[in-house]
Amino acid sequence: MAQPGEHPLGEPAPLDLPALRRRVVRGLLANVLIQAAFLFLAAGRVDWLMAWVYLAMNVLVMAGEVVWLLRVSPNLVRERVTAWKRPDVKGWDRWIVVVMAVAGPLTILLVAGLDQRFGWSAVGPLWLQLAMLTPALAGHGLVMWAMRANPFFSALVRIQAERGHRVITGGPYRHVRHPGYSGAILWYLATPLILGSLWALVPAVLTVAVTVLRTVLEDRTLFRELDGYPGYARQVRWRLLPGLW
Repeated sequence: MAQPGEHPLGEPAPLDLPALRRRVVRGLLANVLIQAAFLFLAAGRVDWLMAWVYLAMNVLVMAGEVVWLLRVSPNLVRERVTAWKRPDVKGWDRWIVVVMAVAGPLTILLVAGLDQRFGWSAVGPLWLQLAMLTPALAGHGLVMWAMRANPFFSALVRIQAERGHRVITGGPYRHVRHPGYSGAILWYLATPLILGSLWALVPAVLTVAVTVLRTVLEDRTLFRELDGYPGYARQVRWRLLPGLW
């Protein structure tokens, strides 16, 4: 049986760009509202400057990403928002991505909010919190660079045979094999410091650990199932960080 968004033979259906835009915008708004709820309900207050700065950064970054991707790679956007429906998604990735992309980041915000309420951490100087916006934005920039270079940058691990999945060697993939995860790790680790919470580093580090696990499992999948990947891996040795791993 054909999957939603496909013809019976498996080719992608014609792209309905207006419907895709509406779906992505709804997702963006829901994302921001959920983040705000976790931060301000946990903190018990709304007069929290760095929470507003963090949310404003997220809105600008995510809105910019949506506008840019819908312009340069709408088929990638469709792949990312419909990947959950695909039967060839790896079973282990369905729970890993929930931890890495939903539960982990929201727990970081929850702990940071509780820290703000109860004063568990000594909040660092404002200049340090503002300075941490730089690695967070750098991390997101790396993710966007990877998306621009890789038209198969799906939200879930699968071999996209119907889209002509192939090894990508340009852009940041010249330096590491999983640059999107490298950028996400920067974001995870910068977020607690932006929000002035040392305790939020605990769920951040756990989320990074899950990201590393996903990197290992995805790398093994690509070695086994994607033509040309073993040769590419011999040329680009590093998975996440050049010179280290």
